[in-house]
Amino acid sequence: MRLKKYTDYALRVLMFTAVKEEGELASKKEISEAFGISMNHLAKIVHELQKSGYVETVRGRNGGIRLARAPEDINVGAVVRVMEDDFNLFECFSCDTDYCVISPVCKLKGITGRALREFLRVLDAYTLADIVENRQQLEEFLN
Repeated sequence: MRLKKYTDYALRVLMFTAVKEEGELASKKEISEAFGISMNHLAKIVHELQKSGYVETVRGRNGGIRLARAPEDINVGAVVRVMEDDFNLFECFSCDTDYCVISPVCKLKGITGRALREFLRVLDAYTLADIVENRQQLEEFLN
């Protein structure tokens, strides 16, 4: 399984904003430069994170982005579910695209479905606070 860059970048945006001092704004420009993400792509990601209640944006000359919730209240698995729109690992995971002739008797769907559930279960065990507990090290790499 592979997560989209969109999801990867969303998690990076959350990490970047989480290592800021509480209430301090992060600019899209500094996030873009830190991770090499285009401003257009970043704008879409920030919009989705804002729409989902993970970040707040402040407009204007001194505007920017900050977390809308405490890092311990942002679950990694929930963020991944919001950012990913397709967890169909194989065509048989969706009734609309299942044209496989062995689908009715195939064991692979059950095995991979279980693996996907376990993957998400592990992510559900972590919050943003867990993945930024090495805050000082992250700040060094991001500055």
